[in-house]
Amino acid sequence: MDDRELLATAREAVDDSYAPYSEYRVGAAIETEDGTVYTGCNIENANYSNSVHAEELALSKAIEAGHRSFVRIAVSSSKRDGITPCGMCRQSLREFCDDDLRVICENESDPEGEPVVYTLGELIPNTISPETLE
Repeated sequence: MDDRELLATAREAVDDSYAPYSEYRVGAAIETEDGTVYTGCNIENANYSNSVHAEELALSKAIEAGHRSFVRIAVSSSKRDGITPCGMCRQSLREFCDDDLRVICENESDPEGEPVVYTLGELIPNTISPETLE
């Protein structure tokens, strides 16, 4: 599966989103070291703070299945606006992923074109990590 296919999988997860308040639907697809892909979507709650982010749901499903090593995550929204994981999701990803985790996002100016690729370290440098606590 290449970056475009992983992003297409994240786009499919957008359809499962529950976002009646913001109407901002998000999907994510995370790939494990062995090539297994888990998806997640945002699930809003009326008090917002109990909402679940797509990236966290995908990561949680993979963790629950016993995975601890990841190579890529793709994120998309119903608006195809180049969304990247929020700070909280970036920090959650850093718990299990190195700085070189590939983060695949929509190309805001050309959503059907080549995806934009970041590394987790570019998006959130100097994180709190398991190594920080040692």
